[in-house]
Amino acid sequence: MKIHIAFWIILTNFSMLLTAQQADKPYFESMTEKDVIPTEDAVLNLENKVIPKEIYDEAILALEHYPELWNTAITFQFKDNIKKSTMQAQPRWASFLKSRKKREYIILISRTIQIDQDELSFSEVPSDVVTGWLGHELGHVMDYRERSGFGMLVFGVKYLYSGAHIKEVERTADVYAITHGMGTYILKTKNFILDHANISEAYKERLRSLYMSPEEVVHLLEEH
Repeated sequence: MKIHIAFWIILTNFSMLLTAQQADKPYFESMTEKDVIPTEDAVLNLENKVIPKEIYDEAILALEHYPELWNTAITFQFKDNIKKSTMQAQPRWASFLKSRKKREYIILISRTIQIDQDELSFSEVPSDVVTGWLGHELGHVMDYRERSGFGMLVFGVKYLYSGAHIKEVERTADVYAITHGMGTYILKTKNFILDHANISEAYKERLRSLYMSPEEVVHLLEEH
């Protein structure tokens, strides 16, 4: 019985993670010397980063706030549509059983945001808002890198079926972003969604129920 349950868990998460491989192929930005960002002790490694040209500046800015991820392989990739979400971070299946340090990640980005019966093109979203969204997703990567392979399997199942777990995970990603100096960007992203007259109320309600509120973000910013 235990073997059957374990096998079911693996199959369930395999199907979830496999969706990351079905997205559009991204555009590539050629590497130049300016892509290496020096600091006192390390540099941002872009040889293992894939970034679409449409969000190149925003992704670099977000990554600069996460020195722990500078040597982590991350692909930012557009997809035509992501169910119930604008972005989605997850481990790459091919690296799923590797050690935490060698695990690779993909951040899927929806090309459109649902606005009632219409859609808002991602290209219409302000730069600071995009940066905040990316910062939140990198917060997820920070969370994932602390989990073992088996821990990620359990995480995936709970995310599929537990609303309380989703809330905990999304708030954790917000906290990672805020404590890494991205609080103002996170706040702009939340306010953009909640104040946008045409973004669907269902989308806004999901934000209110699962993520930190703007007031909570401000409070956490004041503490830091």
